[in-house]
Amino acid sequence: MRWKEQLLTLTPYQPGKSIEAVKKLFNLDRIVKLASNENPFGCSEHALSALQTNQTSLAIYPDGYATQLRETLAAFLQVDLDELLLGNGSDNLIQIISRALLHPNASTIMATPTFSQYKHNAVIEGAVIREIPLINGDHDLDTMLKAIDETTNVIWVCSPNNPTGTYIQENKLISFLDKVPPHVLVVLDEAYYEYVVAEDYYDSITLTRKYENLIVLRTFSKIYGLAALRVGYGVANRVIIKALEPVREPFNVNSLGQLAASAAIKDQEFVEVCKEKNRQGLAQFYQFCEQYQLEFYPSQTNFILIDFKVDGDEIFQYLQERGYIVRSGKALGFPTAVRITVGSSEQNEGVLKALGEFLAEK
Repeated sequence: MRWKEQLLTLTPYQPGKSIEAVKKLFNLDRIVKLASNENPFGCSEHALSALQTNQTSLAIYPDGYATQLRETLAAFLQVDLDELLLGNGSDNLIQIISRALLHPNASTIMATPTFSQYKHNAVIEGAVIREIPLINGDHDLDTMLKAIDETTNVIWVCSPNNPTGTYIQENKLISFLDKVPPHVLVVLDEAYYEYVVAEDYYDSITLTRKYENLIVLRTFSKIYGLAALRVGYGVANRVIIKALEPVREPFNVNSLGQLAASAAIKDQEFVEVCKEKNRQGLAQFYQFCEQYQLEFYPSQTNFILIDFKVDGDEIFQYLQERGYIVRSGKALGFPTAVRITVGSSEQNEGVLKALGEFLAEK
């Protein structure tokens, strides 16, 4: 087979072990997964009710235009129907953008470390990749601007950033957007948007009105608790959306996902409750870090990256054996850290107790 050369050395995405697999491996009755930034409080009752009461035939293709979801989202965001791009999670949107704009004669710019799928898709398309190191966990926007040349087609900006949880202040983002050439697409990934409490965060949807080269990506997998159904969306001006639509595969948002997401977006009370519980959970981690004098990034997300100054895999293994799955920082660009999803108060207490025991042994 004449495979693309870049595929021969590209590592596929490595999901963590399943809860059942870890239970069996360590003979445990209970596992708490705090590795993938899922919502520990589940999803809205509105979404569950929609799934239970709507008799959707599994033999029929989904609505290819996602009409109900599109109309609900457009009304909620106050955008036009043709300013939305629907995807099988925001991962799918990243794939669509990469396929549309990246190729061996094009370059793309991103921070490092950041969400892995920007680089992954760029490698598949054979594009030139320019990675700009973070500064104290933040995007180095000035250096990213300097990396732009006549071949640059896409700049990826993750705010809040995964895996650091840091965000870009409004004045810095606007200054950056003002300087990006109009032919370069800026992808603003806001997977954790609903968790942000910073007062100087920006209104990204409004920014898409001003900057015609900006697309904003969001997802129902995080605070909305619908990760299993894979629904994401992008917001941009209709010219960008029209250009990207032919790349989107037919029926890419499943019927159950469309139903649940349409109901979930209407339950903002659930979103606010989860947001508040998340801040309370982060406070538990902040107190722990201060007690043990551990370095961490203040987070605007539902996870926290903590530097333990030891091999991240060692902490990962220690916690896994005690029934807690977290994410080692080694695969995230922070080899002596771990990234922990903020869970319920009880889950947080449990993992912090185990971490305290680990530190005591050290």
